[in-house]
Amino acid sequence: MKKILFLVIALVSFSSIYAQNPATWTVNLVDKGNGNVELTAKFKIEPTWHIFDLTVPEGGPMPTTIAIDKLSGATKVGSFKAVDSKLKKKYDDIFQMEYGYYETQATFVQQLKVTDKAAFVLEGDIRGQVCSEIDGQCIPIKIDLDFKSKDLPSTLTVAGGAAEAVTSSEDTDVEEAENDSVSQTITPLTEGEISSLWKPVISELKTYGAAGDTSDQSILWIFFGGFLGGLVALLTPCVWPMIPMTVSFFLKRNKKDRAKAIRDAVTYGIGIIIIYVTLGLLITGIFGASALNDLSTSALFNLIFFGLLVLFAVSFFGAFEMVLPSSWTNKMDSKADSTTGIISIFFMAFTLALVSFSCTGPIIGTLLVQAAGSGSMIAPAIGMLGFAIALAIPFTMFAIFPSLLESMPKSGGWLNSVKVVLGFLELALALKFLSVADLAYGWGILDREVFLVLWIVIFVLLGVYLLGKLKLPHDSDLKYVSVPRLFLAIISFAFAVYMVPGLWGAPLKAISAFSPPLFTQDFSLYKGEVHAMFDDYESGMEYARRNNKPVMIDFSGYGCVNCRKMEASVWTDAHVKDILEKDYVLITLMVDDKKKLPEVIEVQENGKTSKLKTIGDKWSYLQRHKFGTNSQPYYVLLDNEGKPIGPSYAYNEDVSEYIKFLNIGLENYKKQK
Repeated sequence: MKKILFLVIALVSFSSIYAQNPATWTVNLVDKGNGNVELTAKFKIEPTWHIFDLTVPEGGPMPTTIAIDKLSGATKVGSFKAVDSKLKKKYDDIFQMEYGYYETQATFVQQLKVTDKAAFVLEGDIRGQVCSEIDGQCIPIKIDLDFKSKDLPSTLTVAGGAAEAVTSSEDTDVEEAENDSVSQTITPLTEGEISSLWKPVISELKTYGAAGDTSDQSILWIFFGGFLGGLVALLTPCVWPMIPMTVSFFLKRNKKDRAKAIRDAVTYGIGIIIIYVTLGLLITGIFGASALNDLSTSALFNLIFFGLLVLFAVSFFGAFEMVLPSSWTNKMDSKADSTTGIISIFFMAFTLALVSFSCTGPIIGTLLVQAAGSGSMIAPAIGMLGFAIALAIPFTMFAIFPSLLESMPKSGGWLNSVKVVLGFLELALALKFLSVADLAYGWGILDREVFLVLWIVIFVLLGVYLLGKLKLPHDSDLKYVSVPRLFLAIISFAFAVYMVPGLWGAPLKAISAFSPPLFTQDFSLYKGEVHAMFDDYESGMEYARRNNKPVMIDFSGYGCVNCRKMEASVWTDAHVKDILEKDYVLITLMVDDKKKLPEVIEVQENGKTSKLKTIGDKWSYLQRHKFGTNSQPYYVLLDNEGKPIGPSYAYNEDVSEYIKFLNIGLENYKKQK
């Protein structure tokens, strides 16, 4: 048996080694005369393998692309294209589309006009994918480009100047447009027109005011969201053991002086608030609101948080006990006992934060991510303030009135049930973080129907558990189903049934903030959603100019909860949908789109040079630079010159207000004409 197993492993290893090199390549610079050089990438491909064309329909396999991060002493001429290669096409049943590919060999070139040999620098990469016709295995390709002056052909002579090079580049814009994807099409706008479209209009926008501006309301909701998170944290099994510890600590300190006991208890509560608010301020100060928002949609951050929540859920289910090292908590507890005055109370508050972190961490992390999405610098601190107040009030009361402990239910089987219920909820919440990363990077592994199926299963199992039909480790025998458990089970089953129509495209407004957007669903019978006509600013503006229609820019994000709420509760209104589709050119710009730009764009912002590397970077900069804001959702109405024709609009689910906002723009646009 061992020999057979070894043989299988050896065969798999051998085939893997062979499959790792199905394609080889050479990349060099070729002198084409008169200062022109050609970056040439030649691929030799093993039989039964192929590499994909430069353009592939959206949702298909990975095309072959070039990304130039830095180019000095030269300019691009034309587009990255295939030469001397036989393009084949086929219809793929899996992707349900036709795409092009190359077999045996493929050559791709990018023309460059050298203007300064001494200053020549070319940095970037070529990316693609080779796939097997036999088993469908695919292997990604990444070729780093790093050419300097010394790498130029020795025969190269520079003729003409920079003006000539720029002219040549402009002459090839149409050719580039044919090879770029639909969402990044180069439009026939002139450089001057494009520059005008990016011109700041902050002062003009202020003259209209802001319709549906709920920034203050958003901060208030963030506070209440934090407060609710603090109340939930009080029910967690990590916080519960701190109650008798708190009572014991304050009983030892003040046995006779009642007034001092009250002062110390209030100080304890204030200490809890200061610790959590300071945490919120530190995170905002270190990262900044916009950086934290960008971090919240990064694959690494969301995958780490997804993994943590799954880990916590598995722990709550009883697979293992997750606690901080006892040396940490013992040291903090001893510090609290050995020191006196305010310092000892502070250490006690810090012990609470430390001991409870394994349960409060997911709540705090979720709170900070959602607060960062508001674009406000103080939002994370406000959220933490609400969380800390909810956590501090009962502990302060226990410190003042130790006798309250006697009326508290003792920990036991019920507390383990609370842990399991929280485990189910954390498992459901974990999928939200995985979904954000999936959407931002376009992986396509967690479409809406997959997400809904998983949630339906989770909440059905939760209902089964509450009825006592599913027993996990550490659960006590359930002699009967209590009334609260019965009602919770009914709610869980009802929620699962509510989500079932979503598998056929129902909007499910109640969970629109958590589920992936409708456009990720493969099969949908619902036709009430609104789809943006463009996801590129310049292309959309050019279309609107040619068709003499006003524009609505929708600054959105894959990780934006309130954006999904607006799309599900406001855009699905028949009147709103009719106006958006018939009277406006709708352009949705995702500020957290992680797809790389064809070239890195350098911009000056706040006296510093910033590099825009992704599509999301570009649209986020457009929102900050042109409109002076960085929160989502953000809606602004423009004429064909990129100037506002009405107020901006933030998160507000009042349909009548949104219709009023749209009609103001239409009236002003007609007056201009």
